[in-house]
Amino acid sequence: MAHAIDDATIPIHIHDMTVAYHKKPVLWDVDLAVPEGKLVGIVGPNGAGKSTMIKAIMDLVPKASGWVRIYGQPYARMRQTIGYVPQRESVDWDFPIRALDVVLMGRYGHVGWLRRPGKIDREIAESALEKVGMADYRDRQINQLSGGQQQRVFLARALAQDARVYLMDEPFAGVDAATERAIIEILMELRSRDKTMLVVHHDLQTVNQYFDWLVLINMRVVAAGDTATVFTEENLNKTYGGRLTLLSDAAQAVADHQRGVS
Repeated sequence: MAHAIDDATIPIHIHDMTVAYHKKPVLWDVDLAVPEGKLVGIVGPNGAGKSTMIKAIMDLVPKASGWVRIYGQPYARMRQTIGYVPQRESVDWDFPIRALDVVLMGRYGHVGWLRRPGKIDREIAESALEKVGMADYRDRQINQLSGGQQQRVFLARALAQDARVYLMDEPFAGVDAATERAIIEILMELRSRDKTMLVVHHDLQTVNQYFDWLVLINMRVVAAGDTATVFTEENLNKTYGGRLTLLSDAAQAVADHQRGVS
């Protein structure tokens, strides 16, 4: 039965979603409608279910209840429209594959797994590597690259896919400052082309610089909306269970942000 609120204009629509591991809820009654063309941060403490939310959107973990729609359709029908940048820790970096071949994987949704990528696909992959500053490393084995370089290659793979929606699980974790700047510049360029990005993020100091829309989560969605409205000390205290006092830099970032928007 179709849901009246399945809206083909909403990039990511989550309704009444609960996810449990070994019968223990990790996400509980999540309702969320992400607007199009926004750079969206997912913020919360460790174990809050941030990565699980990304995986549940992509059907990588089973849902105990609820549903997810991508532009009004189940994920299985919209797989080609979604680019994914996983956590670096979840990738087998010992797999013998060149950086260019990793990026070419982003084209398989367009050419199919049984066909070899053609000249145009290769040009798109080369362009994506150039955009992330990794053109000179195209033939380097992925396990010979630094953590920041590996992250750039995975971002290039997502760019080569030319998706409408991008899901990124801590793309800034463990990278140097130059790589972080390069990544955020690319994300802002994607936003200027009305792409929608959902990004798991852990650094509260940069939230108000990077994201124009925010989801605060701790098993449940505490607050979601424009960063200027949602990024408050009250909401962060609810999200982090009163532990925000331990995060003095973050508390200062919130105070600075609130002064800026008042």
